[in-house]
Amino acid sequence: MGSTFTWLDYSEHERRKMLDAIALLRERTTRDELGLGGVRDAFADLMFPGTSTVQTVAKYFLFVPWIYLALERKGTPSAKVALQARKAEIALAQELEESGETGGVIGRIAKETLQRLPSSIYWQGLHRWGIRIFGGSQDEYHRSLDVFYQRLRARKSGRHEHEGETADEPDLHNWHVGLPKPDDGFPEGAALPLNVEEARYLRERILANCSQSLLAYLVREHVDVEEIPFVWDLPQELPEKLRNQVEHGRNFSQTMHGAQLLYNLILAEKRVWSEHVDVYRGDLEVWRQRIEKRISALYAWDRQDFWRVVYHGNPRVSPRARSFVNSWLDLAIFPANVVALADKQAARQLVEDREVQLKGSLARVRNQRARDLWNGEAGAAQLDLRWTSARGIVSDILAGSEAKAHA
Repeated sequence: MGSTFTWLDYSEHERRKMLDAIALLRERTTRDELGLGGVRDAFADLMFPGTSTVQTVAKYFLFVPWIYLALERKGTPSAKVALQARKAEIALAQELEESGETGGVIGRIAKETLQRLPSSIYWQGLHRWGIRIFGGSQDEYHRSLDVFYQRLRARKSGRHEHEGETADEPDLHNWHVGLPKPDDGFPEGAALPLNVEEARYLRERILANCSQSLLAYLVREHVDVEEIPFVWDLPQELPEKLRNQVEHGRNFSQTMHGAQLLYNLILAEKRVWSEHVDVYRGDLEVWRQRIEKRISALYAWDRQDFWRVVYHGNPRVSPRARSFVNSWLDLAIFPANVVALADKQAARQLVEDREVQLKGSLARVRNQRARDLWNGEAGAAQLDLRWTSARGIVSDILAGSEAKAHA
């Protein structure tokens, strides 16, 4: 019998986090083997609200509400809306493929077997950006539509009788009223690039609902991000609050990368896989040199303020995660330790104990069967704090905005 995940229906935010985590399991370099995801997401949510690791294209922030608004206009009942939306989202993928779109098209390969639809991937972000007005989960939205239609009919009837809207009956909308309209015949002719109106709209939604974030700063200041590998490589002088978030995120990402690499080195040694042992020892040497160049800044790092920022972004970071991070930092940024950290028993024991703490008897460091299934790389990539996804979305919005100059 296969393993399953379950969650409580009221915790929509946690449900989305779990789905994103499951998606990441398919990407061998980005898996969270040491339980760093809570801290990583704290920075990602602060800097890039409304985004997730599996979002890559800004246009889906419009595709999803367009699909649902079309179904609302038809009066699609609650019992049928999920199925009709699924059909529309798969049809959209087919239209995008036929128009020549490849990268970023959700469902292009899976087609009818697609399990996680664009609406599910973008649902939380649509609310965070103020595009989705309905505040509940996707299932709750589906269930609410029959009552929604009844209220619409009642309001229209009341208007006829009273020649106007009653003061205690607000406008009924599940989606933001300023949403640009799709081209006639949508999804026919759909394309991923944003036009000027669409780009301006998404920019306005970000600025209105996430105004203090780095995401808002990037679209407001039209910062070219396409060739920037990590968020801390931005050449602009950021406002102090954003600069502080980025610097804390950089320190966390760069220092904890050593623990990720050491974890993989330990597995390679236990597997007696000499090729991978050499790779990870080489990677750890590169990491050591990078840390040594920044050792003064890291040694002066205000960790109390770091944790203040972390818990502001994610109050659910566990005490065990905090203890592991602090213990690793005590080892990694101490000048006398960093030179030989790859062979330091305290560092190795810390990493092994952390995996056991998370996985129990299934931890690779203790379980031969689990170790035999290791493919040579698990969670070895440096954490980019969701920069790759955010960079793509910002680039889409700025490219659409630039189209005005060429119109």
